[in-house]
Amino acid sequence: MKAIECLKYGGSENLVLTEVDKPTPKDNEVLIKIHATSVTTSDVLIRGLNASPVARFMVQLFFGFGKPRNPILGMVSSGVVEGKGKNVSSFNIGDEVFAYGSVSATKRHFGSYAEYICLPEDWNIALKPKNSSFEEAAAIPYGGLLASHLLGKTSIAKGDKVLIYGASGSIGTMAIQLAKHAGAHVTSVCSGRNFELVKSLGSDEVIDYTADNADSQLGTYKYVIDAVGNSKSSQLKEKSKKAITPKGKYISIDQGIPLTPKDAFINLKTLTEQEKIKPVIDRIYPLSKMAEAHQYVEMGHKRGNVVITV
Repeated sequence: MKAIECLKYGGSENLVLTEVDKPTPKDNEVLIKIHATSVTTSDVLIRGLNASPVARFMVQLFFGFGKPRNPILGMVSSGVVEGKGKNVSSFNIGDEVFAYGSVSATKRHFGSYAEYICLPEDWNIALKPKNSSFEEAAAIPYGGLLASHLLGKTSIAKGDKVLIYGASGSIGTMAIQLAKHAGAHVTSVCSGRNFELVKSLGSDEVIDYTADNADSQLGTYKYVIDAVGNSKSSQLKEKSKKAITPKGKYISIDQGIPLTPKDAFINLKTLTEQEKIKPVIDRIYPLSKMAEAHQYVEMGHKRGNVVITV
């Protein structure tokens, strides 16, 4: 099968289209013929190792020193079940599914930058939302699960004011919609060019973090949600950390290891089918243009998700 292998950590030129053996499902696994995957900020971080020395060491501890232990990156997939192990009962050949290759810090599997992948049936796999294309389904899990993790640290009541910093990315666009679904009054922080996008997702107010008067536009919020973490900062972001009510809370995506439980995954499917949330796709690339897709994501200005067709 065709796959993109990361030959070593570093630049996107290390992502090479190769031919590798097609995987065979174990007794409890399904074999998915992948139609679409996505390039996430985490993928770019792992490939490039652009982090502090401590973070670089931790990444290599988890994923391999010198080069990734599993050279095929990617954790998001959507496609069709082509095979299954003898003990699989939840899925049938021909089922259209979407998946995320992680259910916990110790149960994770890369390999979606390829034509096929095998995953245990009880992991984050489900029939794809009926109202989603394969490309749209591949744009749901990463941002949706991480946004769910952030919102899981809140107890939003109707009318609570929530500020989302980094609102136009894959995590932020989902966080807006999940917060609105919970009843929040949402203020989105992003660049001016993304105002219409975040408003279309339900944002009540917007702040351009590049504006000279951005600081003066801050109010006070029950929750300030940082959807970009330590990779980006600004004067506005530093001030937003203190723009909370007496019992308010600042929540960053970099605080702790994100949880990606099965119930959160299924909830995303349900909310998508109910049209309560929708994935945002910025660009779509073919598998052969993976390096170009990584370069675009690495620039740090994508709107929502970058999807790869396989």
